[in-house]
Amino acid sequence: MIPLVLENVSKTRGRGARAVEVLHGVSLAVEAGEFVLLEGPSGSGKTTLLAVAGGILTPESGRVFLEGHRLHGDSRASDRGRRAKTVGFVFQRSNLLPQLNIQENVLLMGRIAGMKGADASREAEDLLRRLGLFELRYRRPRELSCGEEQRVAVARALIHRPRIVLADEPTGNLDSQAGQAVAESLAKLAGSRGSAVIVATHDVRLASFASRRIKIEDGRIRPEGNPVSPARPEGGR
Repeated sequence: MIPLVLENVSKTRGRGARAVEVLHGVSLAVEAGEFVLLEGPSGSGKTTLLAVAGGILTPESGRVFLEGHRLHGDSRASDRGRRAKTVGFVFQRSNLLPQLNIQENVLLMGRIAGMKGADASREAEDLLRRLGLFELRYRRPRELSCGEEQRVAVARALIHRPRIVLADEPTGNLDSQAGQAVAESLAKLAGSRGSAVIVATHDVRLASFASRRIKIEDGRIRPEGNPVSPARPEGGR
């Protein structure tokens, strides 16, 4: 089953005379194990596409499927539960809770996703070791570098082994070395778990990690981006 499918999705920002169509009939499918770069200038629709794909925003038209289940077709509570278990988000800013240490920040996402305490602890320890953060696990976010904070955000996004990982400019605030480390960590960890990964970026340094690159301009995927034809997931309506 294809983890993520968007079929002819359109999204409008604003209302009435001020309404602006941000996405224009976008169709896209991302397979398990793919690391897809969504490239385009600021304002091209990258962030909106990720928000719609992850169920944060509701499209005006079109359909979104996570693991074969249609979003926005059931109750909001059902959508939230499915998103929490299926999707991992990494944003440009780490958004770590300052009152919690690294380990607690990562474990919190595990609890939200419904993981058992022992399972979450084992997974957090494994991720922090693989990301070179285990020795820093009791530090607070203010004691970390920007690159370390963002690697914690990667661990938090992956603790519940999501089938879909959506990252919005995860290296935008980092220098070259830190950005490379974060991108490599995200690509290796997500790939080893068979996740479908989309990274929205205009950082050309990430191209070497991509299995596929998609260009978006003015809310439309360019033909040379070679989007996958919409697939019919199981359970689609």
